[in-house]
Amino acid sequence: MHFVFISSLVPVAAPASGYDIANRVIADAIRMLGHRVSVIGFLQPGQEPAPDGRTRLLGELEVTNARVGKWQKAMWLKDAFVHGEPVSVAKMHAVPPDDVRAALFELQPFDGLILNSVQLPGAFHDIFSAYPHAFVAHNAEAKTAASNAMSAGTSVARMLYRRDARLLGHLESKLCAGARHVFTLSDTDRSDLKLGESSHATTLPLVTSVTPPLAPAEQSDGDAAIHDAGLIGSWGWAANRAGLDWFLRWVVPLLPDDFTIAVAGGVGDTPPDVPGNVRFLGRVPDARAFVRSCRVVPLVSRTGTGVQLKSIETFELGLPAVATGNALRGIAAIPENCLRADDPEGFAAALRTQVARARAGDDLRLDGGTFHARQLDGLKAGLERGLADLLPDA
Repeated sequence: MHFVFISSLVPVAAPASGYDIANRVIADAIRMLGHRVSVIGFLQPGQEPAPDGRTRLLGELEVTNARVGKWQKAMWLKDAFVHGEPVSVAKMHAVPPDDVRAALFELQPFDGLILNSVQLPGAFHDIFSAYPHAFVAHNAEAKTAASNAMSAGTSVARMLYRRDARLLGHLESKLCAGARHVFTLSDTDRSDLKLGESSHATTLPLVTSVTPPLAPAEQSDGDAAIHDAGLIGSWGWAANRAGLDWFLRWVVPLLPDDFTIAVAGGVGDTPPDVPGNVRFLGRVPDARAFVRSCRVVPLVSRTGTGVQLKSIETFELGLPAVATGNALRGIAAIPENCLRADDPEGFAAALRTQVARARAGDDLRLDGGTFHARQLDGLKAGLERGLADLLPDA
């Protein structure tokens, strides 16, 4: 079968963000099932489209708030009110509807559409809904926006997040109702989207690549690590930043002064005040090399929906971790070298335990290939089951 993957940002050759990784993996897994996949969407500046399949670009578009100026943000906000849409959806009106129709026409004939997340499918839903389609819900977007509203620092920000939450709720309901099958990335999202036990909804396990991970890097002993604990992420995103702030405020003070912590990834112009055992490294050239240089990986998510791909990557690499329950959403089988803790005291104690063992010479790493294979098998099986609903006689 030939499917057209409709996505605000197209799958790219070198995915880095969680959204880009999920896009690439889902498209690649569908191809592994023997289907042909073409793509329609925007390309983020500085990226290259993934080499597999045909990609019909709608143009280049920067969608990340932190990378644009105040004028562009104001234009997006204006468009959101003009169209009566959430801000993230209004960004897609960088092209007119006729360009979207032309892109679909060029890729015909096809058997169905895969509407990926709410942004581009929501902006042009009247066009896409005319074709058989499945919907991939990366997150429970309305729930995330509502959570962001609760933690927003100003009354204006709270008002805008609440507006987005209301509109996203309506849009998610419409997309779920119109799809022949809905894919979610966690059972929690399935519940939040009110899909219940529907036979036309499937929760997909994820991997960070369809290519199996390498075996753990050779390391002579626990002292070969550079940092005791290392965190990496896109900290400009509100949900991610909430977890980092919780860790720095409540967990770090419970750790000894010689417990070294490195934070990789952008944290904004003004990093938070922290004790001397915490270092901010900014963007690192090799994310996997960084986490491999740490004795333990704290997975600190406190809010947000969807799945934490940093958790999945940590387990694929076989690295020891301490994780909150929210960081483990969408993961059915937790590796033995991951300890779970949700309160600061328990989290700090688990970190001290893991690091003490590593310093003493215990190799806490596992072969992540087993975890990866189980996740990939589940992903392909879930996609195969759901895409069957797009068959002509389904």
